[in-house]
Formats: sequence, structure tokens, C-alpha cells
Amino acid sequence: MRSFLFRLIGILEIAGGLYGTGAMLRRLLPLGSTYDTLHALVGLLLFGFVLVAGVLLVEGSERGVALSRWAQLLQLPLIATPVFSFALHCGAYLNLVTTAHLARPWLDWSFGSQGFGLAIAGPAVSRFGINLLALLSWLVLRLR
Repeated sequence: MRSFLFRLIGILEIAGGLYGTGAMLRRLLPLGSTYDTLHALVGLLLFGFVLVAGVLLVEGSERGVALSRWAQLLQLPLIATPVFSFALHCGAYLNLVTTAHLARPWLDWSFGSQGFGLAIAGPAVSRFGINLLALLSWLVLRLR
């Protein structure tokens, strides 16, 4: 069971990392503003890291398990405030999200996707959330 779950996590990391790397390369190539270029480079590094972690995890490397734990931790938070915003997902997500003015959380999900958001500014209404799939994956990767 452990091997199956590790492979599943690795496959999602590889798929999301590859898809995200391609999206960031496409965004990087038509050299735009410095902000867009910096955003694309940070995204390229993050998705590349997740891709490498997934490949190593599928190979059964102990280093892959450690890197995949970090990759899952990077995907845990969803922060969107007027001052700072950050979100990352590779392969799939199941986000439990709430806004600052509503106390009622909701679930948002997607499978077979990637996403990266990093901004100094963000939406007028603050949102906070946690990627439950990344949390579950991180807990599975802690299995020995």
C-alpha cells in the first residue's frame, strides 16, 4: 500500500511539475516586464523542484521521499491578502478555503492541473486556505 501511495503522489508531482514547468517557460520566453520575468523564474524553479522530487519518489529513492515532503509542504498554504498572495499546486488540489469576512469555509478542487500564484498585492477580500490533498500526501510520505 505504501508503495502504491508513493507512486501515486510521485505521478501527480511529475505531471503537475511538468505541466507547470511548461507553463512557466511559455510565460518566460516572450521577455516582458521584470516582474513577469521574475514571477516566471520563481515558478519555473518551484515546478522544476516538484518535478525532480516526483521523479526521485517514483524511482524509490529515499532522497525523493524527503524532497517530496518539502514539495507537499510548499503546496499546503493558500494565502491571498491585499498585501501578499501565494498559492501552488501540482497535479491536483483539494482546498479548504475561507474569506476574512465570511466564517463559512468551502471546498474547492481540481484534478490534472497546476497553478502558481505569487504577488506582492492581491485581492481586496482576503482568502485563506489549506490544501487538504497536500496535507494528506505529506502525512502519507511520513509513513515508514
